[in-house]
Amino acid sequence: MFTGLIREMAEVVSYADNILTLKAGYRPKIGDSIAVNGACLTVVKVGEGSFSVELADETRDVIAMENLKGHVHIEPAMQMGDRFEGHIVQGHVDTVGTVTRIQKRSNGIDFFISIPHPYMQYVIPKGSITIDGVSLTVNDASEDGFRLTIIPHTLKETLFGTYRVGTRVNVETDLFARYVANILDKRESAKQTGWETIERFQALY
Repeated sequence: MFTGLIREMAEVVSYADNILTLKAGYRPKIGDSIAVNGACLTVVKVGEGSFSVELADETRDVIAMENLKGHVHIEPAMQMGDRFEGHIVQGHVDTVGTVTRIQKRSNGIDFFISIPHPYMQYVIPKGSITIDGVSLTVNDASEDGFRLTIIPHTLKETLFGTYRVGTRVNVETDLFARYVANILDKRESAKQTGWETIERFQALY
């Protein structure tokens, strides 16, 4: 589990044969979980000032692979007893979004990001969302996207300062919104199928 607070921006050393090697001040151990641009990955090798993580097929299919160059966000998994900040992040990227508009404000910048319509049911105004591993608050949402306001500190300390219109980003929607939607889907399915039938199926497993 993660919080969506970036530990540092690591430098990409190489990516080959599904192994991503990063140069960073953070020193993980082999087997540790670490979020790279919001995707939970496992450390498979530790070198002098660097470490490597492996990307599974499903991970490569879901994330914006073109961003595994230059610098990336990293956050190590939470440990028992850590102070909880940000919001609950699983490191499971739901989909890739696209920056469609960038608008300056007096004390920050608005980023408008579009995502595939099926995922919009999990995006709630004033709710939480994770963009490339960064914990953020949704200002408002439309049918196919949402607006975020990024303050100067976040622009300076994350990759948001490098985003342009057309940039693709990893998106993890709010955990609780997904749970609620899943419960409601099951409830609606139960109405159509009948609870007796569902209980009979459950008894078989």
